[in-house]
Amino acid sequence: MILYSFIIIPLAAGILIYLVPKRQMIRFAFLLQLGLLGLSAYNFIMIRLEGPREMVLGGFEIIAGISLRCDTLSGALLILTAFIFTMCYIFGLMDRLMSNLFIFLFLVLQALVTTIFLSRDLFNIYVVTEVSTIIVAVLIMFKKDSRSIYDGMLYLITNIAAMTFFLFGTAFIYKSFGTLDIDMIEAKMHAVANPKALILPFSLIMTGVCLKCAFVPLFSWLPKAHATPSAPSIVSVILSGLYVKCGIYMFIRMREMFMPAIAIDEVFLYIGIATGIAGFVMAMAQKDIKLILAYHTISQMGLILMGISYGNQFSYYGGVLHLFNHAIFKSLLFFFAGIIISKYKTRDITKIRGVFKRMPYVSVMAFAAMLGITGAPLFNGSVSKYFIESGLEGSIVEYEFILISAGTIISFIKFSQIFPGNGSEGKIRVDRWKKAAVTIMGFMCIAMGLGGTIIIGAVFNYEVSINAAGYARNAAIFLISLAGGYFLYTKYLKKTRFIREGISIELGVNEIGICIAGFFAFITAAAYLIK
Repeated sequence: MILYSFIIIPLAAGILIYLVPKRQMIRFAFLLQLGLLGLSAYNFIMIRLEGPREMVLGGFEIIAGISLRCDTLSGALLILTAFIFTMCYIFGLMDRLMSNLFIFLFLVLQALVTTIFLSRDLFNIYVVTEVSTIIVAVLIMFKKDSRSIYDGMLYLITNIAAMTFFLFGTAFIYKSFGTLDIDMIEAKMHAVANPKALILPFSLIMTGVCLKCAFVPLFSWLPKAHATPSAPSIVSVILSGLYVKCGIYMFIRMREMFMPAIAIDEVFLYIGIATGIAGFVMAMAQKDIKLILAYHTISQMGLILMGISYGNQFSYYGGVLHLFNHAIFKSLLFFFAGIIISKYKTRDITKIRGVFKRMPYVSVMAFAAMLGITGAPLFNGSVSKYFIESGLEGSIVEYEFILISAGTIISFIKFSQIFPGNGSEGKIRVDRWKKAAVTIMGFMCIAMGLGGTIIIGAVFNYEVSINAAGYARNAAIFLISLAGGYFLYTKYLKKTRFIREGISIELGVNEIGICIAGFFAFITAAAYLIK
């Protein structure tokens, strides 16, 4: 019953909170999150001791029933889900936004995200993803102004269209294998006599999944959704810190399912490279603090895809570890952005100055997140990037990885212009709950940097160690990139029109539809040619 609990408890609590309109219910929701966090930790320990848990709804045979399965990867993601939601409740505990309706939607989304991580049934994944898409769209539009409604509707239409591809692919899979269970399909893939017959369902499913991951060229919806001007900060945290990880998780599972018959990792590797480069280039061109962070989510998804797709064990472990690290430092950065916007009443980083003097404590925590995302030694991003780069070492892809990392550094050099200044307006008071949230996340950036190998060992049951010489080499590359990036930005890039005025990509529904169709055609052609 423990797997059902992760779904039923948030749903039941959300309904209860909605029906009992009392302010005290916010505290109840917070205590509930602490309980789910403890339960997810216990569940992970039991999986490590006893092996994966599996349950089939209604007691049917697995071929006919809807199955839930939790291995160490999905178990670790359950912990991450409960942790990020807990931090969001701490950060927004005293906000007026935390109405009973908002908490209800938040808890429903948590149950749906958890279901995605536990589901082993393709149709169940489709249904849950579609429902979660609707909930996310409502959260984006929660303040009901024209911009948020436009962004929310664009997000809704785009993601529903993409998941329609996933549904058609699921139908083809069911026709071919007579089951929707991912593990059973993977086992039968080995016996497929004609793999080319699976290219169409493969392309359909991966098109839907890759849009959820915001890979090139399917990323234009993400900045609008994650950084819409009226979206609450905790919504941006959930979307960028956690919800986009559902897409990466689905990509990992679909990749494993099709691997025995269709493997085009090399194609996805170059998609990852293009995504990483496009993300940091677009981030450098932004002045909106949330848009900068949103485009960096795209760039980091590219790095994760590179690690997963390269075909090396260490790069794969690094890619998965970076999934967890990104959730931590990006959530902290969006928390920080929310505080900045609420205090300075602007999102334009060219108009924000003196942050360090006015908010020294919060600024230090933000530095931890910035050091994490740029891969500074001892911080969480450095460990996952170390393993990715160790797997890429000696290939041309390693230099492209270094380029993306250097671009991230340059972008955050531009971002850091908000910290200097005399702060003559005086100190800014930050609510103690918000300080508590950013403090916990800041220390997590350090803790996960020091314990990255422990996380890999726990998730994959594989002991890894960091080579001191290799880590020192990566640290040297970081320092050289930092010095070179600072020189390049201050002497040249800062003066360019590209940096001063920025650029934006405003794709409408029609243009996004063309991108989806083009991506589907590209994946289909690539799979056919490689096979």
